[in-house]
Amino acid sequence: MEEPSVTVNSTPKTRDYQQEMLDASLKENIIIAQDTGSGKTLIAILRMRYEIERGSQKVSWFLAPTVALCEQQHRVIKDNMQVPVGLIHGALEPKQWTDISLWKRVLENNRVIVSTPQVLLDALSHGYVHMGLDIGFLVFDEAHHADRNHPMSCIMRGFYFSLPPRLPAVSGSSEPAREERPMILGLTASPMFGGNATTAFRTLEANLDCVIRSPRANRGELLTHVHRPIFRHVRYDTPQYLDRDYTSKNLSAVRAVVATMKIEEDPFVIQLRGTLSKTPRGQEYTRLDQKLSKTIMNKKTYSHSGMTELASAAAAICYDIGPWAADWYIDSVVSRALDKQNPYEAFTGSLQPKEKTYLLKHLSQIELTPLSLDPVAIEAGITDKVRVLLDTLEYEKEWSESANEPYSGLIFVTRRDEVLALAEVLRRHPRSAPHFRLGCLLGSSQSSYRNTFLDITRTLLKDQSDVLEDFRSGDRNLIIATSVAEEGLDIQACGNVIRWDLPDNMASWTQSRGRARRRRSSFVLMFESAGIDDARVLEFEKLEHQMTALYQADRAARPTASSDGEEPDEEEPVFKVKSTGATLTPLQAVTHLNHFCSVLPNSGHTAHLPIYDIDPADMPEGWHSFDPQQRVDPPPYPRPFGCTVTLPRLLPAELRVFTVDRTYPSKQSAYRNVAFKAYLALYDANLLNDHLLPLTSVVEPDLEEEVQNLLKDVEKRSGMTSVTSQMNPWQDEEADAVWRATRIVIQGFAPVRMLTRVDLPSFAAGEAPVLYHPLKGRISVELQAQGVARHTLSDIQVTQESTRRLFWCLYGTRMQWDKLDFAYLFEPAEEDPEREVWDARRRWQRGLQGEESHGDDPFANAATFGEAFSYPADISWVRDGFPYGKVYRFLGWRHDPLSEEELEDFSARYSKTPDFEVTYPLLHVEELPRRANFLLPLASTSESSLRRSFLPPHSSRIILLSRVQCDHASLIPSIIRHISVAATAVSLRETLFTGTPPYNIPFRLMITAITAPVAQAHVHYQRLETLGDAVLKFAVSMHLLATYPLWHEGYLTRRKDHAVSNSRLAREAIRLSLYKWIVRDRFTPRKFVPQYFTKGEVTTEITEDVVTEALIGAAYLHGGFDLGIECTRIFGLGWQSLERVEIADSPTQMTDVERMLGYTFTRKLLLVEAITHASYQFDLQTISYERMEFLGDSVLDMVITHHLYHYPGKQFSPGQMHIRKSAVVNMHFLTYICFQCSLEKDASLPRPTRGRIVMDEETQRISLYQCLLHSSPVVFDQQRGTLARYRKVKDEIEEALLHGTTFPWAALTRLQAPKFFSDMIESIIGAVYLDSRGNLDVVRQVLRTLGIMQQLERILKDDVDVVHPLTRLNIWASREHKELTSSFEEERGHVTCTITVEGREPVQATAEKRGRASQEEARFAAAEKAIQLWNVRATDGIKDA
Repeated sequence: MEEPSVTVNSTPKTRDYQQEMLDASLKENIIIAQDTGSGKTLIAILRMRYEIERGSQKVSWFLAPTVALCEQQHRVIKDNMQVPVGLIHGALEPKQWTDISLWKRVLENNRVIVSTPQVLLDALSHGYVHMGLDIGFLVFDEAHHADRNHPMSCIMRGFYFSLPPRLPAVSGSSEPAREERPMILGLTASPMFGGNATTAFRTLEANLDCVIRSPRANRGELLTHVHRPIFRHVRYDTPQYLDRDYTSKNLSAVRAVVATMKIEEDPFVIQLRGTLSKTPRGQEYTRLDQKLSKTIMNKKTYSHSGMTELASAAAAICYDIGPWAADWYIDSVVSRALDKQNPYEAFTGSLQPKEKTYLLKHLSQIELTPLSLDPVAIEAGITDKVRVLLDTLEYEKEWSESANEPYSGLIFVTRRDEVLALAEVLRRHPRSAPHFRLGCLLGSSQSSYRNTFLDITRTLLKDQSDVLEDFRSGDRNLIIATSVAEEGLDIQACGNVIRWDLPDNMASWTQSRGRARRRRSSFVLMFESAGIDDARVLEFEKLEHQMTALYQADRAARPTASSDGEEPDEEEPVFKVKSTGATLTPLQAVTHLNHFCSVLPNSGHTAHLPIYDIDPADMPEGWHSFDPQQRVDPPPYPRPFGCTVTLPRLLPAELRVFTVDRTYPSKQSAYRNVAFKAYLALYDANLLNDHLLPLTSVVEPDLEEEVQNLLKDVEKRSGMTSVTSQMNPWQDEEADAVWRATRIVIQGFAPVRMLTRVDLPSFAAGEAPVLYHPLKGRISVELQAQGVARHTLSDIQVTQESTRRLFWCLYGTRMQWDKLDFAYLFEPAEEDPEREVWDARRRWQRGLQGEESHGDDPFANAATFGEAFSYPADISWVRDGFPYGKVYRFLGWRHDPLSEEELEDFSARYSKTPDFEVTYPLLHVEELPRRANFLLPLASTSESSLRRSFLPPHSSRIILLSRVQCDHASLIPSIIRHISVAATAVSLRETLFTGTPPYNIPFRLMITAITAPVAQAHVHYQRLETLGDAVLKFAVSMHLLATYPLWHEGYLTRRKDHAVSNSRLAREAIRLSLYKWIVRDRFTPRKFVPQYFTKGEVTTEITEDVVTEALIGAAYLHGGFDLGIECTRIFGLGWQSLERVEIADSPTQMTDVERMLGYTFTRKLLLVEAITHASYQFDLQTISYERMEFLGDSVLDMVITHHLYHYPGKQFSPGQMHIRKSAVVNMHFLTYICFQCSLEKDASLPRPTRGRIVMDEETQRISLYQCLLHSSPVVFDQQRGTLARYRKVKDEIEEALLHGTTFPWAALTRLQAPKFFSDMIESIIGAVYLDSRGNLDVVRQVLRTLGIMQQLERILKDDVDVVHPLTRLNIWASREHKELTSSFEEERGHVTCTITVEGREPVQATAEKRGRASQEEARFAAAEKAIQLWNVRATDGIKDA
């Protein structure tokens, strides 16, 4: 039963021929072959809408061959869809989308996806998209590209035909998606490029599993809508091809200079010869030998190729357009090149200075003839082809305007350079200039010849982005374009297409003709008069008739897929990862291997690329050394071929070189198969994930989602979480309702009994509270458990009321009188001798207040009280006013008149009081000490004396508590606080650490580790967190180095960053509910509120990852690295220890480096690795230093942080530790150490003197940096350049380091040192650590030998100002609440840094350009200048740092 035809609402009404094709696409896979402009895209949109509306759970995927076409079709599809439409192309770097959840979201969020074929091929290859499960409908726009190894064909061949055939669709089905082939729809204006039409149709149909269809029932309607242009042709003469002397003046000048160039004099050849002569025989020697021979034979150097291509391009322009255009082209290119002679300009790429000089020298020898802009000269300098074009343009313009239509035309030109030259002629020629508003379209192709010297021609063309829009709007009426405008781009306004060059194939013929889209339009071909091109046109017309016949024929059957022109597909190996479906073929392996190498860490001194060596070599060995007269080009080698690929030195030796034997029919096949072998080996070594992509920083991509699932209400912000369930040590849901008694003995004060419903922790020696009283000094407190309290309900009620009275006197303003469910109760532990007296006074007060006291019970009016009780002297506290008055200590009653001074002070305070009158007696009082938090140790300086004064009794209140009760009221909040924190720490220890070594971490360290700074206690975790961070990073680095011996530094760094990331640590902390034990509530005794059983929860923000690191730091302080690592295991990190690192033994000969370090390596291979640069071409068994540098960085950080933490007499804050550590671990300082570390070598030589030979005693100083093993001329040049700068600033740096009060940031920055100098120091430190089997004392001694520890100690001892100017400036801007920004500009070999801040004049500084180091120098200089001009104080930032 046939499916009914479908019509979809809210879209343009389909024409009958479109409906015919839409109906056909519902029944089978088809390729719609219709002319450009006939609405093929609309059919695809309607077909995709049908998929959506029938309830398909799979996406529709629309493929277009170019980025520009993808963007255009995406706009059209999105405007006609009621669902989200995604766009993915190479510019979005989908290769970096290594998180499968990201692809899942793309598939879930978008019902239609538009992309280039390569994007889908990569996603399928890596298993991120499954064709059978994820894609229900697949559209191939410009489907004629699906041939051979085009990505369209690879998609079908690799992922479509292996799927089960599609079953009939069920509308609205909610069943799980079946794994089956998607439906296919192809769109094309020409299903073939050339050749036999029947064969071409069969091939395309087989490749896409489709039948090519064109409207049959409604073909007449189709023809009325496509507006086929009128076909015209014009002919031109080409006499110049018969003239041997035909040329232009500038072309002759270029050819003359090219004739003088000798390949043997090219600096590139000279450099290759020099390098070859120094290279020992081996693989690198063979490569250089081959490269030199090929370069000489082909004359392919940058300079020779550039000059030759300039001459060739100009010659083509001269013959095709004319001498004037050739002269203009040469003049434009050469002038622009010579305007950019500065060696740092980009047009000469990465050439060495000698090559640049050589090229510029020959360019300057070209004797350019000034270009004449006279119309007569231009007319005389064009070919007949241009004149015919001008005739054609005039005719076509008049023909358009005769129908009252404005002219709009496209000229298709094959060569990019001819587009530019022809456009310049038409802009200048008097017959065209006034009538045509020109634009150019060149596309974005990256072919090899445009990456040479002629790359400079890109600058001859202005921005193209608005050309098409201007054409559509009529601001331009003529575009000269390469093939970029042939295919797919929507140019509705075009009425005339002219082919300057004939189409290369049938598709180009059809596509370019289809650009003429107006109802009344023309298509013009330009023929040579000799008739050479006639046969091509007849062939195109014949093929078009054949295609039309095939469209009309009954072609129901689909052919089976076959391969045409390639090696049989079934012989190509295929590897598939079962878990993800990711596949690998030799065709894909080359690009995959290139990508893997490109993401390896790169310092910029060597390119990380796979190097392929074909077997056999193309050239005989030593061919370049033969006599030039005897050199004979080697005959081509037929087959078979083998190949060896060598990967970068960052990889271990066993993963660096791979070989396939001579069994492959072509070089390309050998390349692919050796890449396939190498990539599989990388996967087997776990350097690729199961999607066959390099491992990335998302080592556990589900981490963030897991954190969110663990805490639904957590605000995900680098481990910052909002938590309401903080542990309450005073109540336990599982505890019974029994009260437990604890006797609290307070040195120098009466004891008190505390009742709680939880068992209080038992404190070991040194764990009980210690109070610091401003009057009585240090007070020890002892807690004595007394078991279950034998209290009746009435006893508890009395105790609750006495507890309320105790707290109310000081804290009543924040309490509710009727609320008595305190979490702790207090009563005297011994008989209070004053109790009965004060009980009687309180009863007297209640008698005055009556039943409705509500909080006034503990207070009595002082005047009334004094009269009633004869002005007693046993009062403790008085409150000035009620309820918010200040509390004072009672000194006595003043019956005698005040002195004149006392009266003046008293009157000043109370004279404004209504009915003011001094009546005696007055209350003589003294301020209570400001210190209320008795947990804080006393400061070394004594507090200021307490002020005494007088209070009027009638407006003052007596606090009705005995002296013992007042003492308890002031001391108890601090005791409660200590018990609360201690109970929290004990709970943490008992819950997490029971049965583990960290259980024995001292109590004081445990409390410090869980106390947040926001609590404002006398201890907090920040310093421990800094130490723990260093310990954690060190332990992780050690673990990774041991666990992943094949990982390069890039993987290790990413994995370390992930392992110690806030989110990961937060996940572990959340898993263990660590937030319950973090003390973050601020203890402010003056705002104390007692704990109630019904107290609401308090929400606050915490950083659990910080507490994790603080606990690790506490473990390290108590038990060293072993205990620190044990603590990391509790948090689920499970790090391995040092013993996992296995190091092979090696010769024990002493080396110069060992003498410089004062350390002898047991395993010399560690030292060799530590000084081996990635560019080193010999000793292929040794890996480069990056892994060792990765470890050394953590070791150095650990040693310095440990020293700063334990420095005697200092308690550096984290910021202070960081800024001081930065001074001795930064790249510039370590570079200085690399130069300073040196030794004298005996360089004595024999010399004759007076008839005998004597030794001429001489020594040479060898520096550590000279021991770096490398094979890079760039590294060598940078070593020499940095040495020259070092010699200039050495004395200044040395003087400042030894005697200065300020760290020499400026002089160190002027070294402009590349990173490999500091890398070398860190890698050596890592090697020493491994060789000494983790002995940090040995590392410290080496650091002392290097001078690093002495410099740190001098900074600390003499309090050297180490704040970096940029840091100081940022601190200042932060204090001023202003944003500080810096920007860089590069011009004429210099880098300028501009620093700006709101409200101040911008500040600039300039440095000579030498890479990134010059940016740092410019920014540093600008910061110093800003500090002076903006009046930033020299002390700003020191305290903060």
